[in-house]
Amino acid sequence: MESSTQRIDSLQKNLAQAPSQSRDKTYTRQILWAGYLCYLIINDIFMTVQAFKLAFYGRFNANLPFFRELTYAPTAYYSSLAIVLVPLWLSIFALVGLYRQKNLLGGIEEYQLVGRATSIGLVCLIVLGFLEPQLVIARGWVLMAWVFSFVLVASGRFLLRRGVYLLRRRGYFVSPAIIVGANDEGVSLARQLTSWSTSGLKVVGFIDKKLKPGTVLFDNVRVLGPLEKLDEMINKFEVEELILASSSISTHDSLLNIFQRYGVNSQVKVRLSSGLYEIITTGLTVNEFAYVPLVGINKVRLTGPDQVLKIMFDYTLAIPGVILISPLLLLIALCIKLDSPGPVIYKRRVMGVNGKEIDAYKFRTMKINGNEILAAYPELQEQLSKDHKLKDDPRVTRVGKILRKLSLDELPQVFNVLLGQMSLVGPRMISPKEMKKYNQWGINLLTVKPGMTGLWQVSGRSDISYEERVRLDMYYIRNWSIWLDLQLLWRTLPVVLKAHGAY
Repeated sequence: MESSTQRIDSLQKNLAQAPSQSRDKTYTRQILWAGYLCYLIINDIFMTVQAFKLAFYGRFNANLPFFRELTYAPTAYYSSLAIVLVPLWLSIFALVGLYRQKNLLGGIEEYQLVGRATSIGLVCLIVLGFLEPQLVIARGWVLMAWVFSFVLVASGRFLLRRGVYLLRRRGYFVSPAIIVGANDEGVSLARQLTSWSTSGLKVVGFIDKKLKPGTVLFDNVRVLGPLEKLDEMINKFEVEELILASSSISTHDSLLNIFQRYGVNSQVKVRLSSGLYEIITTGLTVNEFAYVPLVGINKVRLTGPDQVLKIMFDYTLAIPGVILISPLLLLIALCIKLDSPGPVIYKRRVMGVNGKEIDAYKFRTMKINGNEILAAYPELQEQLSKDHKLKDDPRVTRVGKILRKLSLDELPQVFNVLLGQMSLVGPRMISPKEMKKYNQWGINLLTVKPGMTGLWQVSGRSDISYEERVRLDMYYIRNWSIWLDLQLLWRTLPVVLKAHGAY
């Protein structure tokens, strides 16, 4: 049997014999990354200098009432100080990993590192001022330099990232990737990576022994061959990322074999999925117990800064929103009372975070004897049991039809948002009886708050199938970002005004 050393030597020999075109493309990608790092450094220098200038202006020239006024502005002193501090800032940026490729162009980690680096710089200034009495730095300048440097450096990096995302859509800054395993998990991973053109990975195909080579699974992404062809495919497609769908690898020896062959290779990065990708969307954490790394599942999808950002987003918009729409709420309540007898508000029992049931507030749109009315329509009862929606519902009142068409019946849910039970944007709220329709996806649905609007709202609303609604909910949960929430809110208004799929 071939030894691990022989397999590694064989792999290195095969890679060394790769065509010159492959080496040229790899070299081009390296040049692009080197150029991007240069732009990052230039951005950080420029933005840090501007931050120090703004701090100087705010402290010494703006005549702010909470600062002690000086007879002169020590321009030369702070200019000399900036010459020393800018290299210090860049050194701190480098130490915390702001120029490492793995920390760039993905998620909010880069911005968190900017915050950490500028905070370390603030502490360094305070310590230096304490240790060296001759170094006199205005506390107001230090505080503003800290705030401005974070805001400006992060903003500059944000704009640079947008530029790289545009280039990725044109094929630059993209690493070819192969997924080992074409089972449900592998296909889910591939769909996720393919749907995000800014991910930085291009899935060129699957390695799988159970499917025939050339089998197209989706969007022209096909099976390249069995595991024995992996070396050949890595050379052919200049692969830089090897993603293992762990649930598709049947034996421990096969997994170990792949890591022995490629884990030590500098040209190929090996990444292992959790084996729960197609089911778990909340994210995983790794903790050590007695030096044993164990994987844990987060009970909620949003944690730490993401959770704080989501809460701030909801309250910042919901509080002024309630004030603005309060006259409309009173007018609708009056119309409901005049149209039919019964309460103005209907409480719908739905599922909240971690399986806790909540009452979602809605304006009543049905007659109070709705069950008796529906009993005369057996075919509608069957349709309601299947789709949980009726297009022509005989129970709906005259005012209710208008409210549903314009989605005004859901406005009272803003109070659920203020109570922390719902979010402005999120997955569609469902009743406890609907949970069984989500099957294995139900565990994901309960990790975030239901939303007043969401992907289903801007994708057809009630006109789409139930299976499609489930898929949209899972997509939102897995891909949440504050930018996605803003985009969905922006798209909701024209959809509501057109009344597509509303009934």
